Amino acid sequence: MELIIGIGALVVLAGIVIGIYNRLVALRQNVNQGVADIDAQLRQRHDLVPNLVNTVKGYAAHEAGTLESVIQARNAAASGAPNSANEAQLRVALDKLLALAEAYPDLKASANFQQLQLELADVEDKLAAARRALNAAVSRYNTGIESFPAVLFAGMLGFAKADFHRLDDSEQGVVDAVPSVKF
Repeated sequence: MELIIGIGALVVLAGIVIGIYNRLVALRQNVNQGVADIDAQLRQRHDLVPNLVNTVKGYAAHEAGTLESVIQARNAAASGAPNSANEAQLRVALDKLLALAEAYPDLKASANFQQLQLELADVEDKLAAARRALNAAVSRYNTGIESFPAVLFAGMLGFAKADFHRLDDSEQGVVDAVPSVKF
């Protein structure tokens, strides 16, 4: 009888550990999906840059320095894994490129340029949403590995805390700044 109770207790314990493991795997996959979503949005942004540069070239050919810095920043950001510093440089270069529209009214009026600006704004919105989704997934995952009884087994099963997506240097001063609106 004691043997049956002992085996029953082990089966229940094994069931609990398997349930915890499967739940943590699902939560970790949500975090991985969030990282992949951010990567996809960054790649989409990188793919828009050559189209923007080519559009600006037609209207502002003598702005070669700005165009070249955008291409260099894009190539640095697009090569290898996403890097906060490279993305910050690309963001600054894109801001300079978009600012050229103010100096070139024909460029500003170009339907192609306006469409690319809208697409870039859409990608930025999607990127922000992907970052929020990643942070929510990280929060659920970290809560999952720190809650009882998972905390007893998470470390043994190879689950470590995940990091929240933090603002990069290019975003630090922008988030709480009041936007300027011109009419």
